[in-house]
Amino acid sequence: MLEFYKNKKVFITGHTGFKGSWLCRILLKAGAEITGYALEPPTEPSLFELGGIKQNINSICGDVGDLELLKTSLVSSGAEIIFHMAAQPLVRDSYKAPVKTYATNVMGTVNILEACRYCKSAKSIVNITTDKVYENKEWNWGYRENETLCGRDPYSNSKSCSELVTYSYKHSFYSGADSPALSTARSGNVIGGGDFACDRIVPDFIRAAEKKQDLIVRNPHSIRPYQHVLDCLYGYLLLARKQYEDKNIAGCYNFGPEEDDCVSTGALADTLCRAWGEGVKWENQYDGGPHEASFLKLDCSMAKSVLKWEPRLNIDDAVRLTVEWSQKWLAGNDFNSCMDRQILEYFNNVI
Repeated sequence: MLEFYKNKKVFITGHTGFKGSWLCRILLKAGAEITGYALEPPTEPSLFELGGIKQNINSICGDVGDLELLKTSLVSSGAEIIFHMAAQPLVRDSYKAPVKTYATNVMGTVNILEACRYCKSAKSIVNITTDKVYENKEWNWGYRENETLCGRDPYSNSKSCSELVTYSYKHSFYSGADSPALSTARSGNVIGGGDFACDRIVPDFIRAAEKKQDLIVRNPHSIRPYQHVLDCLYGYLLLARKQYEDKNIAGCYNFGPEEDDCVSTGALADTLCRAWGEGVKWENQYDGGPHEASFLKLDCSMAKSVLKWEPRLNIDDAVRLTVEWSQKWLAGNDFNSCMDRQILEYFNNVI
């Protein structure tokens, strides 16, 4: 599958983040020519710095709020494929900084899609949103792509708005025969080695394990579609390729785990503790934070049917790979070789 990306020019917003760094690493292994556009890495440490990614791509430090710089950077890159990943990605932070969240997540989308109008080389555009774009009715089945978009908190709502912006631009400016294909990708809660964000269970767990402390879990009964970063990035890459080859398949696609792998946060914490060893434990300690959905699943039937995508890592696999990378990093071992091996083993098994 990665052969398609050899020598392709790819533009990625948000490339300094966790998922963006993994995507860069995958595309570098594929032989793509990458231009990244983002602010400095959002965490310290960061996978972007640890992996030495900056030295191997054209990395531009810029804000997606700066339309002129974004436009100039995109056009000069000659990109054929664009992944828009830049975002304020945290629910709890969106309560603290709603204006910033909307500015980045909504106007950032407007700006990249506006910039793409001037990029004559563009053929395939994927806007990365989230599973949280749907109006959450706390029901027991997965949300489909035609369900109502209406996120409740500022993060989720801003991503719902990003979906609507994409819909408008697609029908207003990208409907011509020669226009690039434009889709959105909605994925679940992604885990993997190298995520150092705050207020995410896996990074919080690793920080606690490093300090020999118990993990504090604030909502152990909430159900989430946890998946390994390689599974969702495989979906993004496959979507970008398929619509590059056939514009008619462009649309909105869910990428999430199988239903059996949608587990509670407490169950994920149990799996993390077993995989890590060393007697680590977790405890339930609600911290009185803002509202968060308690039940969320995705129906990925359309991605399976149209794109022939399917998740290839169950929750145990996802945790095992995450723990493997994290323990190597903490021990000062060669975590970059570990990351490359995980990528190659994953994509060598993709038919």
